[in-house]
This record gives sequence, structure tokens and C-alpha cells, in this order.
Amino acid sequence: MCGDMIARLYGLPEAPDPENVRVKRAFPSDRSVILRFIAENFSPNWADEAATALTQSPPGCYIAVRDRRIVGFACWDATAKGFFGPIGVAADQRGSGIGEALLLRCLHSMREAGYAYAVIGWVDEAAAFYRKTVNAEYIPGGTPENSVYSNLISL
Repeated sequence: MCGDMIARLYGLPEAPDPENVRVKRAFPSDRSVILRFIAENFSPNWADEAATALTQSPPGCYIAVRDRRIVGFACWDATAKGFFGPIGVAADQRGSGIGEALLLRCLHSMREAGYAYAVIGWVDEAAAFYRKTVNAEYIPGGTPENSVYSNLISL
């Protein structure tokens, strides 16, 4: 299945602290480095969405840094208001808790900004991760062609 999921933002677990990784809110001066990481490791479309999150004040983007190198990112209010994502962790860093830390830092920030729920956009193979981490569930009828993604040129 592929579609939007929803997560309740109250009662979230605390974000873990992955070993030797600093998870922090993105700093606007790091914009070009962050967007290059996203475009090279994931997709130019995700970099475009992250660019929107980086223009917020404070930025709606968190990054994970290991040894002064970006190893992951996550955004909120990038695709649309109330949406979480995109999120990505470098292939050689997966399975170390970085994705969970990034997800939870963003969702806690969304809750602090006044949101009660977060829509997690266009989820397919990551559904089990979102279910396990934040009890997210698919939104009935929330397929890409029936969501904000229907505005994409290529859809």
C-alpha cells in the first residue's frame, strides 16, 4: 500500500540519542550543504521540499551529524502544513536509531508549534517503521493521487 499516514502528537516517546551522532535543528547557513546531501543521496524533489522547511523561522528541518558530516535529515511543514517529511538517513548509517531520533525531534517540534496530529506523506515500505515508532496508521483514501501530491507535475 502507498499513501498518507497520520500520527497523534500527544504521548510521543522521547527521541533517542544515537551514539556519536548529534541531531540538531538545521542552521540556515548550512542550507547548500544540506540540500546537496539530500539531492545526492535521495532526490532533487526531496531537496526542493527541504528548501521550503529551511525557509521557516525557526527552520522545520533537523539534521543528524556524525564527525562533522551530515548523515540524515527530516523535515516538517515542507510538503504542506501539518505534514511530516521527507526524511532520509545515509545508507551506511541506517539501523542505528538516527531515523527514529529525527522523526521524533520533528514530531515534538510540531506538537510544540500547536499541531495535534501529523500527516506522514506518501508512505510505502516505511509503514512498519512509522507504526512501530509512533503508532501511525494509513488515512483511508489517502493515496498520492487523492492528496496534496496530486498537484505534482509528474503525477
